[in-house]
Amino acid sequence: MTSKPNGMTYAEAGVDIDAGNALVERIKPAAAATKRSGVASGLGGFGGLFDLKAAGFVDPVLVAATDGVGTKLRIAIDTGHVDGVGVDLVAMCVNDLVCQGAEPLFFLDYFATGTLDLDQAARIIEGIARGCETSGCALIGGETAEMPGMYPAGDFDLAGFSVGAMERGTALPADVAEGDVVLGLASDGVHSNGYSLVRKIVETSGLGWDDACPWDAGTLGAALLRPTRLYVKAALAAMKAGAVHGFAHITGGGLTENLPRVLPDGLGVSVNLDAWALPPVFQWLARQGGMAEAEMLKTFNAGIGMVVIVDPQAEKDVTSALVAEGQTVTRIGAVHVGQGVTYSGSLL
Repeated sequence: MTSKPNGMTYAEAGVDIDAGNALVERIKPAAAATKRSGVASGLGGFGGLFDLKAAGFVDPVLVAATDGVGTKLRIAIDTGHVDGVGVDLVAMCVNDLVCQGAEPLFFLDYFATGTLDLDQAARIIEGIARGCETSGCALIGGETAEMPGMYPAGDFDLAGFSVGAMERGTALPADVAEGDVVLGLASDGVHSNGYSLVRKIVETSGLGWDDACPWDAGTLGAALLRPTRLYVKAALAAMKAGAVHGFAHITGGGLTENLPRVLPDGLGVSVNLDAWALPPVFQWLARQGGMAEAEMLKTFNAGIGMVVIVDPQAEKDVTSALVAEGQTVTRIGAVHVGQGVTYSGSLL
């Protein structure tokens, strides 16, 4: 008695290898545009190669960061506006790397979905490439995982991993001292933190993602999907310009929880909330959600996406370097003897 082959294929199980190969071919030009000194291989290998010596490092220390985009993805999935979340993914990693004093060198992404939609996946990864190119960081590899039964139709998840380097002895934060100036760099909206609360506030407002945005032109969904600002080139320029003692990427935890991460024991930061205006998106969220100021400051970036702590003698040069890289810079406070963050003035 002979058994018959069942004739089943991987595609019938829900995994389309040909679509995956087509995706790699489509994104190759976008990845190639991110090439920088040190890149030693392209997409398609079993791993990405990077030559630190070719990148100009003499005695390097590597710094790594990994992150995701969070529930902001839910809005992107529900609206179909997926082009910017790749930039968010890159920003969440590389903005952290520069806080350690490192130059981001390369990036790898992980994209997972139930059924591969070639156009959707390409738009997402092309956004990742744009974020990398803007940051001077090479996209040298990644993983596209098609996993039937794991995700509802149209859903996907993203994760990213980036490696940077610095010369030994140049790590930040360093030498933070009483009297140091605290500079705030403007954010581009909510960035990629606090979206579980954002979505709850929108739900209680009765508005939908396709409704008119209450504070800006266009739809509410599009306004809330504005990508996270990339601070890499500005931060690197600031380090070259003067005595930068530390950076703080204002993500989950806001100013309240992220500023103390760069302070030595015995030192705190005073922040003048009157120094900048609360952007309209946060004004709307605060009103609609009945949020207290303290809750705003520990949940959202409140308009300040990155903080630079600098020697007062270098403030002018560092500010000029940041402005030259397109940043809006505000002196928001100073380092003092104490602990944590103390606020004066009012945002709301």
